[in-house]
Amino acid sequence: MWNVLYAAVTLTAVLSFASYATLIAIAFLRRPIHPDGDVDAFEWHLFVPCRDEEAVIGQTIQDARRKFPSAHVWVIDDASTDGTAAIVLSWSEHDPHVHLVARTLPDARTGKGDALNAAYRALRAWRRADSSAVNADRVVVGIVDADGRLAENTLAAIAGQAAFGRDEVGAAQITVRMSNLGQQYPGTSWVVRSWRWFLVCMQDLEFRTIVAGMQSLRARTGTVGMGGNGQFSRLRVLDELDRAFGSPWHGSLLEDYEMGVHVLLRGWQSAHVHSTFVSQEAVEDLPRLLTQRTRWAQGNIQCLTYLPRMRRSLHVSPPGVMESAYYLLLPYTQIVVICAWIIQFGFVVTALCARGLAPLGVADLLTQLSMFVVGIIPFAIWGPIYKSQCERGLSWPAALGIGLLVFVYTSYVLITTPRAMLRAVRGKTTWSKTRRNAENLTIGGIAHEV
Repeated sequence: MWNVLYAAVTLTAVLSFASYATLIAIAFLRRPIHPDGDVDAFEWHLFVPCRDEEAVIGQTIQDARRKFPSAHVWVIDDASTDGTAAIVLSWSEHDPHVHLVARTLPDARTGKGDALNAAYRALRAWRRADSSAVNADRVVVGIVDADGRLAENTLAAIAGQAAFGRDEVGAAQITVRMSNLGQQYPGTSWVVRSWRWFLVCMQDLEFRTIVAGMQSLRARTGTVGMGGNGQFSRLRVLDELDRAFGSPWHGSLLEDYEMGVHVLLRGWQSAHVHSTFVSQEAVEDLPRLLTQRTRWAQGNIQCLTYLPRMRRSLHVSPPGVMESAYYLLLPYTQIVVICAWIIQFGFVVTALCARGLAPLGVADLLTQLSMFVVGIIPFAIWGPIYKSQCERGLSWPAALGIGLLVFVYTSYVLITTPRAMLRAVRGKTTWSKTRRNAENLTIGGIAHEV
């Protein structure tokens, strides 16, 4: 009885995961290409939430002002204890396009959503004082992390038919890349260099192919998700959310994805633009990666409550509801797939050690081989796709090897999903910021509460 139940659950999970991986891969490889639009057709504002970011914020402001001279940069200092505010003030004194939004305790450090809402309030006040302010439909607000670097063509790409060139699009998300890919780490051992390369490479592959593939599929189902860094929305949309809920961003640990759900529920379309990107720093040690992904998994748990509303909404199609449900449940599906593969692999190894190959029988061997192939291929295909679409300098053997490593990398869900569930049961929703690699953290110095 239990064997039959185990086989049924395992087969269902493995086949559904393999089918989903196939769908997002096809959608990614067949994504449409759109021409750039007119940057001057919109008014641009970039929100940069910061807490203790003196190491990077000056460079971020300089990069944004150089690439996008017409854009306004709103830096939200969330009660930093370092020189973040002073650096921003030094810019704003001679550049009217740079603005400091200062938050102070006890009202500060209450979450990224609250910080973004403070910038929204400051922008609205600034626009009320500007008699030449354009219609909110033509005002676009973007979110950039403190270490984020937008590509030169970002505003042009999202101003075109890929996003805001279409009146029905209320929000857009661009692709994310890892800025520390290829870093050399001088003075460290080959073990440390290899480990850091593995983590950075996997995160770069994850965002540029797997996540981009998921977004490409969502573009077809009408459920493109917002991802924080590199997220853009019309000011009119933020105004609508503010009137409806009291603020554009809410309290979920995935405040960006949650905001995107509200955009869809109000009848706006969302878009994903892969022809441009924002770069950010990949996490280079396992404890911080696990903490980051635990927060994301807990955000998934919180956002599951929106599924009934999406199912009842006239603005979300049945395929869109199915895609959203699968995405929010994906950590659990991954756990089943990975555990199933490990169990099957252990069964084969045990049988071989105990009895040799012959007693397994042809049928058993084919079953185990099928489980292995179906379970591993959905992970391994992303290595060759990463080479063909992103890093063409990779050799094919390296691409195949990287693809197999995706399975190893994704196994972090065996830790992060149970931790997220435990935190949710215990009612713990507070988090500290993920500190930068340059701060040379030790495991004991990590600032997160888990």
